Amino acid sequence: MFKKYRVYLNKEREAALLEMVTKGTAGARPIRRAHTLLLAWEGQTDEQIAVVMRCRTETVAATRQRFLDRGLESLYDKPRPGRQRKLDGRAEAIVVALACTDPPDSRPRWTMQLLADQLVTLGVVDSCCDETVRRVLKNRRSSRG
Repeated sequence: MFKKYRVYLNKEREAALLEMVTKGTAGARPIRRAHTLLLAWEGQTDEQIAVVMRCRTETVAATRQRFLDRGLESLYDKPRPGRQRKLDGRAEAIVVALACTDPPDSRPRWTMQLLADQLVTLGVVDSCCDETVRRVLKNRRSSRG
C-alpha cells in the first residue's frame, strides 16, 4: 500500500526518538508519538502500528503527517491558552481576608455568593460568581478555626 506521508529519519532524529522512549522523561503522549514514528520508520504498516499502539489507523497517519509538517516539534502539543484568571493574587487575598472576618449583621456566616457579591461591592472585580470564590478558598490551606 502506498503511503502518502512516509517517515524518513536521519541518524540524529532516530537517536533523539530512541533516547526519548528509553529514558521516559517526556510525557506519555510524546513518547507514544515517538514509538509510532519509530515503528513507521521500521517499515510497519499503519494497521500493524495501530494494533501495537492500541489506537486507530487514522491516529497513526495523522502522527506521520504532523511529523513531516513540523518535525520533532510535532511530538508535543501546542500550548493551550485557556481562560484568563478572574481573580489575581491581590483579589484572592481579599477573598481570604473577607472569609476570615465576621459576616454582615443579618447573616450567621459567609456564603460563597455573599463573598462574591462583596467583591463586586468593594470594586475588586466587575463580576464574580460563587464558584470562583469556592475555588479560591478550596486552594487555601488555612482555616478560620
